[in-house]
Amino acid sequence: MRDEDMINCKILHLLSGAREATGLTVIIDVFRAFSLECYLYELGAAIVRPAGSIEEARALAGKIPNSVLIGERNGIRVDGFDFGNSPSQVEAQKDKIRGRVVVHTTSAGTQGIVNAEGATEILTGSLVNARAVAEYARARAEKEGIPVSLVAMGTSGKVRAAEDELCAEYMQALIYQKEIPAAFEQRRQDLKNLDGKRFFDPAMAEHFPTKDYYMCIEKDIFPFVLRIGKDELGFYSEKIPVII
Repeated sequence: MRDEDMINCKILHLLSGAREATGLTVIIDVFRAFSLECYLYELGAAIVRPAGSIEEARALAGKIPNSVLIGERNGIRVDGFDFGNSPSQVEAQKDKIRGRVVVHTTSAGTQGIVNAEGATEILTGSLVNARAVAEYARARAEKEGIPVSLVAMGTSGKVRAAEDELCAEYMQALIYQKEIPAAFEQRRQDLKNLDGKRFFDPAMAEHFPTKDYYMCIEKDIFPFVLRIGKDELGFYSEKIPVII
């Protein structure tokens, strides 16, 4: 029996896809939300708390002493926040991250989390931990027979983005244990000519540093998944190691 017959894994798109998702749901945002969150944990963040709106993020940070506010709208750092959505800028000031709670709101990725109300379990996903996510999802699907929904969030959750679509296709191939198409690597490198263009525009360097692009297209460098939970304060992500 083929893996496709044993595991139900579908690719969905944008905010509408997040609302449609069921079972184990992976909210994918390569540029840059969920790449950044992996780097945040690698830099020693105590916990990352995704928030839907700017107002929610500010209110939540007000309840958590010494927390860090990270967020963007249309790729631009929210006024008054500590950082925008840039992994390289956060990395450059990593001492401000270690041991602290990070409150994070973005135009696409965190919106997918708050809209995935039909999911039984939510993971975040990006190229930097794609294989770990696929291994985790495959194990859960095989053991419990639950469906897997891979949601490519796109730009602001409204327009499909090549990097998120590519990541979803890659994860699906890994879940089904298919051979990765030869064109995958070239497509990954070609992202600089698609949605990655902004990272090479000198006029946008303040908000879209070139280093962000290279940090976000790194593949399978983190052997963990980030699973979303919810408590009295709202959503949070939990780092779970995966053997890959």
